[in-house]
Amino acid sequence: MRVQLTDRFCASAKANGGPQTDYFDAQVTGLALRVTSKGTKAWTLLHGTPRHRITLGRFPALSLAAARARAIEVKDGRAAGTVAALADIYLRSVSGLRTAPEIERRLRRDVLPIIGHIPLPELHRRDVTRVIDAKSAPIAARKVFEDVRAMVRWAVARGDLDHNPIDGLRGPPISKPRTRALSDDEIRTLWRSLDQVSPAVAQVVKFCLVTAQRVGEVAGLRQSELDLSKAVWNIPASRSKNGHPHSVPLSAMALDLISEFQGVSRMHVSDTICDHQEKFGMERWTAHDLRRTALTKMAELGVAPIVLGHIANHRTTTRAGVTLGVYVQHQYEREKREALELWADRLEAIVSGGSAKVVSLRR
Repeated sequence: MRVQLTDRFCASAKANGGPQTDYFDAQVTGLALRVTSKGTKAWTLLHGTPRHRITLGRFPALSLAAARARAIEVKDGRAAGTVAALADIYLRSVSGLRTAPEIERRLRRDVLPIIGHIPLPELHRRDVTRVIDAKSAPIAARKVFEDVRAMVRWAVARGDLDHNPIDGLRGPPISKPRTRALSDDEIRTLWRSLDQVSPAVAQVVKFCLVTAQRVGEVAGLRQSELDLSKAVWNIPASRSKNGHPHSVPLSAMALDLISEFQGVSRMHVSDTICDHQEKFGMERWTAHDLRRTALTKMAELGVAPIVLGHIANHRTTTRAGVTLGVYVQHQYEREKREALELWADRLEAIVSGGSAKVVSLRR
């Protein structure tokens, strides 16, 4: 939407019915005020060939006049020494990493709107502290700190900075691993309350719980990865967290969910879970707790740790030591299928509220 931006308009602007709205400035081509449904306002600039979006800073910290001046500097090629410009170069250097999309998302969403306009020689530890303080979740704060630290160290190594301006800055504490696993009653409550969220998110949540796989891998499931004739989901190395291909036997319950599967991003699933916590009527939970819950329940059913490791694609378990890493090449496909089908039977009994007898793999 192209408008004649004014200070008054920017102060009162709201998202126009969607998750975000871009109000393009009629005076400076490419400059836009992006307003999200949650009220966040950031200045962006569409620039270059091919055109890409650059975040200049947040409103009102960066005023309309300052945003226009900043946009003109970028368009004239006078902004090479800013944090935003450094981020563009840095992101190209890490584009081959599996985690590159997440790094880019965090830098563009959490860092550049706050400090992207700052010239590199003026970057100070207090600026990075502002970025960290803007994140309420400890894990998110730690990750964004590590992203900025890695980018700044890279800049020093290649000569963009003469020294590390954040050297000695103590980042947020590393969070302790979560141990939350849902009880049978919580699983039943959750399953029955998923009709309050979008069908696509509900399917991902259910599929995570049925298969014990990571939410990112489930959300990104592609039709080409499915071998329905063998009831197997083959996750390629390019999409697995540890960079190794992984096969997931599919129970009848999993196959029923796949028949109506819809595409949805991992972040959309996580954000939906976060935004709807009060609707579930239970202690706070995350998408990754579903994976932990499924693996814990399978352990309770007598599934051996080595089989659980293969289901989870944890190579620290499945390839630990010389014996398992070199001599034992068995992939435990049959055992994985037995375990996942056993868990699906138990899960179906839980969500239906039945009192079916619990079968165990223990002898």
